[in-house]
Amino acid sequence: MTHVVTESCIRCKYTDCVDVCPVDCFREGPNFLTIDPDECIDCAVCIPECPVSAIYAEEDLPKDQLHMTDLNAELARLPGWKSITKRKEPLPDADDWKDKTDKLSELLR
Repeated sequence: MTHVVTESCIRCKYTDCVDVCPVDCFREGPNFLTIDPDECIDCAVCIPECPVSAIYAEEDLPKDQLHMTDLNAELARLPGWKSITKRKEPLPDADDWKDKTDKLSELLR
C-alpha cells in the first residue's frame, strides 16, 4: 500500500507534507504534488500535515478519488516532475482554491 494525493491539492500545492517525509517520495508538478508509490513507505506522517486534507492511505481513499491512485503513479514517473524535499510557498491563489472540489480538469501536467 501507499499514500495518495487527491484532487484537493490541485491549484493549491501546499508543501507542508514534504518537510516531514522521511523518504522524499513527493514529486512536484506545475500545480499539484504527487506521491511516488515506489518510494512511499506508508508511514502516514504526511497526512496530518496537509492543510486541505488531500492525502489518504490508499485503502482509505474516498470512492470519488479512487482514480487518483493510478494518476499519482503516472505523474510521479513523468520526467518533469522532480522530487521536492523542502517546503515552499503555496500557489498564489491557493486560498481561493482550497475548498473547491472536482478540480481534476485544472490539473497541469
